[in-house]
Amino acid sequence: MHVEDLLRLESLDLTLLWGDRPQLTREISGVTATDLEDPGRFLQRGELVLSGLVWWAPADDEAKAERFVAALHGAGAAALLAGEETHGGVPRVLVEACRRHGIAILSVPVHTSFRAVTDTVYLRQWGDLSRRPADHYALPENVRAELSGLLADGADPDTLLTRAVAHLGTPPAYVLSATGRTIARTPTAPPLSVRQAAEAAAATTALSVDPDASAYGQWRLHLPEPVEAPPRMLHEIAEVFAQHRQGAVRRERAARDLATDLLALIDTPSTTGAAPAPLRTALGACGLPGEGPYTVITAAGPDGDCALDALTEALRHLTGRGFAVGRLPTGEPGAVIGPGTGRDPDTDPDTGAVATLKRRWPTLQARNANVPLHGGISTSVATPQNLKGALTQARYALTAARSGRAPGNRDGVAAGTGPGPAGATKELASPARLTAIDELTTLDALLAGIPADVRTAFGIHALGPLADDTNPSHRMLLETLDVFLTHNGSWARTAEALHLHVNTVHYRIQRVELLTGRDLARLDHKLDLKAALLCR
Repeated sequence: MHVEDLLRLESLDLTLLWGDRPQLTREISGVTATDLEDPGRFLQRGELVLSGLVWWAPADDEAKAERFVAALHGAGAAALLAGEETHGGVPRVLVEACRRHGIAILSVPVHTSFRAVTDTVYLRQWGDLSRRPADHYALPENVRAELSGLLADGADPDTLLTRAVAHLGTPPAYVLSATGRTIARTPTAPPLSVRQAAEAAAATTALSVDPDASAYGQWRLHLPEPVEAPPRMLHEIAEVFAQHRQGAVRRERAARDLATDLLALIDTPSTTGAAPAPLRTALGACGLPGEGPYTVITAAGPDGDCALDALTEALRHLTGRGFAVGRLPTGEPGAVIGPGTGRDPDTDPDTGAVATLKRRWPTLQARNANVPLHGGISTSVATPQNLKGALTQARYALTAARSGRAPGNRDGVAAGTGPGPAGATKELASPARLTAIDELTTLDALLAGIPADVRTAFGIHALGPLADDTNPSHRMLLETLDVFLTHNGSWARTAEALHLHVNTVHYRIQRVELLTGRDLARLDHKLDLKAALLCR
């Protein structure tokens, strides 16, 4: 049963105060009545929350309503049903708090008891669905029975979708991921490119399979052509795939545990990494071969769980390659990508995993544009013993990506663009940075992979007193040094660029040499000071 089903029941006479399609299509798992100010620990995901609002008074501040709704959001509540009796209506501050947290809120009139709501939900859940009248828009009983059997037998998504719409004449239909993967399609549905699938999944006509999934894990049911099917019927088809997806999520969690064990084994303090035999055993447990080539990738974002979901979704775009994705001992998401063809049907057949991931990364970022997502990729390594070094490379590349100074990410510009909510290409609000270790081919890019505190310390010690740029004289000398090195030590071109006499440039460079203890006639000293300037 969904939240929107309650609004259709005239006997309850509920009024929608706020809620959009994603909120109204949430599945109701149960009902809890509460008047606690913070009921979060007593709620289960998907429950409908009934409250008489005894906990709230007109003199209370907005923060009290905010805390109550935040507790509902944190527990994954399906919706809030607020009684009108206590206050003669539902406080506006409560409605606004629900809007901010994405919780649908319905008002319960005085003449409707909470018991009536509770009985209605549980009778619908526990009753014989086959006896529902036709205007409830259920799938035919024989179709529901067939789909239940297919789910129990572990049928593939294509079969599930084809059988689910067979009684409608098998129209073209898809189940698509938010990032443009085709999860399932009927035989009458032509193949879609990743871009086309992402645009279709973002369309307002697509129906969410699991609204509570992360921004990267959303699945959508898409029928490109109109069909003579009641909305409830399509919702039930979406529910079938929600159940299928939950099974896939359970398997994914088990696989992540094995991958986490593998990553812990790779990230050993030993300089040579773990022994080959245990590594091969761990690789085999993750479905990867005992010999490479392997590639390691790490990711980071403000939310570790979000970054792990994003990395997993990105890796699913790799065609013909196995992978193991989990958490490193430090908590950061990481993955080992196994050998394979790396073929992507949408592009040049010779492109590999790294190229595919770099193409998909901006689309991932577009799914959650306000959360910067960074990644680092190692070079390919041939044997399990080399995985430790590959992990080090991936971490280094990740640090460079997060700095924004890696190639393709200068000045915080995104590495690409992605489709917006309606599929239109737009500039990303946050930079989408995925850096491969083989892109670090300049001194600036190499230094970008060094932790910021190490770069700062090097700059301070190499520049000596000049590191204090609050001194106007020091700022002048640093500018002269920068221009001098940029012009390859040419006195004349430096003087021309700074509009100075050559003798003035000589004097300033001598001051730089005196304060830093470096000899700018020597190449190594020039490189030292150039690196120091880049580290500032």
